[in-house]
Amino acid sequence: MILSRILFILLLGAGLSACAPDKRTDKPTVTIWHWMTDRDTAFQELAKRYETNTGVKVNFELYAPSDVYSQKVRAAAQGNTLPDIFGILGEKRDFSSFIKAGFIQDLTPYMEENNGFWKNSFFTTALAVNEFTDGNSYGIRPGFYGVPIDIMTIQMLYNKDLFKKLGLDPDHPPVTFQEFLGIGKKIKEANMQGLVSGWGELWMIDCFANNYAFNIMGKDKVLATIRGVVLYTDPDWIKVLTIFKDMQESGVLAKGLVTMVNKTAEQLFASGKAVFAFNGSWCVNVYKGMNPDLNYAVVFPPKASEQFPMAIWGGAGSSFMVNARSKDMDETVKFLRWFTAAGQQAYLSGVTNNLPANKLSATSIPEINAAFARGMDYAIHPNAWGVSEFSMVIETWDKGIQSIIMGEKTPEQVAAETQTVKDREMARKQKIDKKKGVISGTSS
Repeated sequence: MILSRILFILLLGAGLSACAPDKRTDKPTVTIWHWMTDRDTAFQELAKRYETNTGVKVNFELYAPSDVYSQKVRAAAQGNTLPDIFGILGEKRDFSSFIKAGFIQDLTPYMEENNGFWKNSFFTTALAVNEFTDGNSYGIRPGFYGVPIDIMTIQMLYNKDLFKKLGLDPDHPPVTFQEFLGIGKKIKEANMQGLVSGWGELWMIDCFANNYAFNIMGKDKVLATIRGVVLYTDPDWIKVLTIFKDMQESGVLAKGLVTMVNKTAEQLFASGKAVFAFNGSWCVNVYKGMNPDLNYAVVFPPKASEQFPMAIWGGAGSSFMVNARSKDMDETVKFLRWFTAAGQQAYLSGVTNNLPANKLSATSIPEINAAFARGMDYAIHPNAWGVSEFSMVIETWDKGIQSIIMGEKTPEQVAAETQTVKDREMARKQKIDKKKGVISGTSS
């Protein structure tokens, strides 16, 4: 009798347990670190939606500004305390160093599942930023090591109202570089500010210079220079540097441009104090917040040559990587798939005005955003080239351009100085490679 009662109680308990709601707390938590202050509210909302739908808690943790975020990621890598999902801010070589150290998961198998549905949902150019191809100079196994969450292109913008004041047709911006320079005289006479941009931040100068390098000499010659086959003293590179000399002399550049940070440039353009701006697609949201009535349009940088197409920087705006040591890899990847699906991408685009990385979400966006998105057909980005220039060479080149704009150096002087640094860095790398038993003449 006693044994029967015990069995009855046990069976009853089992039955009640089976009928009761699942109150287990063993569901995983996905932790994500990011630096995007303008998107944090939207991220938190999506985290709530995901938890409601799946029971999986998602923690988005914001660390800003970007340099603070980068320091935290590096420190966490050293202490092996990286979150499930994070981003790498830096050059492709920085990205590759995290992969080599075993901190970033190769997502190729997940991308290729279901006939490549996840991979094929992205703009190809955006996905390429996180891809390492066969023969890459970083020694990384070919594959996809990150996921774009939005795309960006960096283009020129012009103020339509100021165009009218200058006697220009607001619906016909300059197409050629000579037309662009010709507007400089009108800007001078009207005592206006010309082109504003964050050229106090060297990467934006580098971006503008790359555009014209591709336009003047083409991709193959640019990459041959990075590999050390073509010299920076080549006439075509002198032409690229002369672009900046001509702009300064024409009056088309704003005063103080070489010390200007991009936030200042955005404020000047948004307040209607500058005719042109060189900025990325993120500016749509920035300008909207500063001046909702700003009357402006997007245009390609005016081409300086007919030999090659005009190129612009573009691709993945921001990307997330998965920690290769995540405690629950499948759940982490499952969330990232959901996060980059069409519905969530459309929500992010609508709330933040950033361009969606999922091409299925980009069918109905405002014209100003669409103009930036159309630039993806001509987009380039150093992180997708397979090779990268030495940091010291880039710095010498970009600072040299600043000196040209300030009238301190000639294009020929900057080209010679850049090549001197290039020769030194290549010799140093060859010496290091020989010690490793590897002889290589390319930068990485």
